[in-house]
Amino acid sequence: MSHDQTAVREVLEKARAEGRTALTAPEGKKICDAYGIATPGEGVAASAEEAARLAEEIGFPVVLKVVSPDILHKTEAGGVLVGVATAAAARAGYDQVMASALAYNPEAVIDGIQVQRMLGGGQEVIIGAVTDPTFGKVVAFGLGGVLVEVLRDVTFRITPLSGDDALGMLDDIRAAEVLRGVRGAEAVAREPLADMIQRVSALVDDFPEITEIDLNPVFADARGATAADVRVLLAAGPVVEPARLGRDEILSSMNRIFKPRSVAVIGASAEDGKIGNSVMRNLINGGYRGNIYPINPKATEILGLPAYPSITAVPGDVDVAVFAIPAKFVPAALEEAGAKGAAGAIMIPSGFAETGNVAGQQELVEIARRHGIRMLGPNIYGYYYTPENLCATFCTPYDVRGSVALTSQSGGIGMAILGFSRTTKMGVSAIVGVGNKADVDEDDLLTFFEQDDNTRCVAMHLEDLKDGRGFVEVARRVVKTKPVIVLKAGRTAMGARAASSHTGALAGDDKVYDDILRQAGVVRAPGLNEMLEYARALPLLPTPKGENVVIITAAGGSGVLLSDACVDNGLTLMDIPPDLDQAFRAYIPPFGAAGNPIDITGGEPPTTYENTIRLGMSDPRIHALILGYWHTIVTPPMVFAELAARVVGECRAAGHDKPVVVSLAGDTEVEAACEYLFDHGIVAYPYTTEKPVAVLGAKYQWARASGSMGG
Repeated sequence: MSHDQTAVREVLEKARAEGRTALTAPEGKKICDAYGIATPGEGVAASAEEAARLAEEIGFPVVLKVVSPDILHKTEAGGVLVGVATAAAARAGYDQVMASALAYNPEAVIDGIQVQRMLGGGQEVIIGAVTDPTFGKVVAFGLGGVLVEVLRDVTFRITPLSGDDALGMLDDIRAAEVLRGVRGAEAVAREPLADMIQRVSALVDDFPEITEIDLNPVFADARGATAADVRVLLAAGPVVEPARLGRDEILSSMNRIFKPRSVAVIGASAEDGKIGNSVMRNLINGGYRGNIYPINPKATEILGLPAYPSITAVPGDVDVAVFAIPAKFVPAALEEAGAKGAAGAIMIPSGFAETGNVAGQQELVEIARRHGIRMLGPNIYGYYYTPENLCATFCTPYDVRGSVALTSQSGGIGMAILGFSRTTKMGVSAIVGVGNKADVDEDDLLTFFEQDDNTRCVAMHLEDLKDGRGFVEVARRVVKTKPVIVLKAGRTAMGARAASSHTGALAGDDKVYDDILRQAGVVRAPGLNEMLEYARALPLLPTPKGENVVIITAAGGSGVLLSDACVDNGLTLMDIPPDLDQAFRAYIPPFGAAGNPIDITGGEPPTTYENTIRLGMSDPRIHALILGYWHTIVTPPMVFAELAARVVGECRAAGHDKPVVVSLAGDTEVEAACEYLFDHGIVAYPYTTEKPVAVLGAKYQWARASGSMGG
């Protein structure tokens, strides 16, 4: 992919030297030419006669556009005239566009009138890039022309883009079928369109000072793609990339925070009801095996442990300092923790940025950086790390070990995580509050969980990302071996932000998060319960070896609902081949239905369930099973649960390992049956056809993203 960076640099330096943050259309064309982005033939006329001559050379019809650094929105100024078909019309059009532009802005500097070959036919699309406050450079693709404002059918990717990323964008808009050709229309050429997307990505990556670029409309047809209009915006000042710590530097601190040899509680108290008392009790009663140092200048002993007037008076080293003191006392205590050489500061106190005290929070950041302390919070409930029996929080204790790490930006969500984990017996490796994220954020935590052998799945509730590009970089590594589930709060747009380009306006809502999290391989949960259920279930489900999903159900109605759920969750119902169809028919009554779903009917005995489940598990062409159970006296819920667990277990022991999820409909006995199935490694839910399929869909989403499909 050839690029002329020197030519682009000359254009940008000229514009910035003149104090401009927008390029003219001819300057935009020079940049496109330098990066191999096709644009129509054109020239700039300084007179009506020159406009007529250029139009004849280019070939009619043409479009006339005002060229002015002071008129960004040419159409609003009456500065665009389309369908100019003769030399006389070009002369008259020149005068008309000039007059309209000067009426719109009498002070505008006008460099001339652009005469451009008029494009038509094919599909109008938009290709653009914007500097997103969370993710940095982001590329957009969607339907173009007036449709971009009406339908907002657009998709986003973080740069740099691979060829697969670019091609995937063509399939990711709702109107993708239009590009493939409908009702006899020609399909657009995919490779040239994807190539143009990649070139835009390369351009904004190579020149960070380009804040936004619009190619709209781009006319795409079976022969290629050409950008009819180009708009380029520049940053007003220098562009500074956020500083990022290296992986080894992050791990050196995170390992000491999660596996500390000693913990000091600043603000420890012997008085019940105090936060400092709750933290102390949780550390002691939770069985933490390291040294615990209560810090309180008014006490000599707290809960049977010697107390110290300050952290600097502690005789040994301190890895972690938990702060349980009012906000006004935190800076001085943090200075002392830094002097002591603590690796981590767990900031429980509130009263910082969340209350408007931004300066106070920034002071903590500066102190922490000066001393090399990593700070969790402020405004958090603390954290749990069960492999170390570490319960450094003022909330309820929790000690059920498992393989799921959960983080939350909200204390209330943190408590929901605790309750769910206890009720479902899920077990966790860690629960971490991040609060205001003044320092430690999701990137740091993912970096630790990536190499933590005690963690097999990570679920994160977040309201924002401090450094979206850094998060994507880490998440892409982690999802190769462990699912990452995200509940991103704030789905609804707070109103379209003012923007000087179509791409900028489109990038102002949750769609950017949605598309880029998916690009990173992250499974996005639509709600809190879904995040928790995915975290609970995904580690239990084997990785599917292919896309063929089969439904076996005892009720036709649930089979239809399960099928709908498969479509909603991106699952592929297998086309059952004739020999497998006959094999299933051997086990179901004549009035049952083979095919997919396989309806064994409700009155069948346990052997029918057993035979069909065993066949579904043992046939290698089937990659995942969805079971729909219907409560009958013939096969009671616990009888079904026990036989399903036994058959699936036997098949897995024989090497036939595949995901199995179960939907149980019936009286309250199905609840105990679901619990039994979960206890035996089978994901099962009562009273719902949607939830088990959504969980299976999440597992498939991760398997595709991680590249682990197929074993």
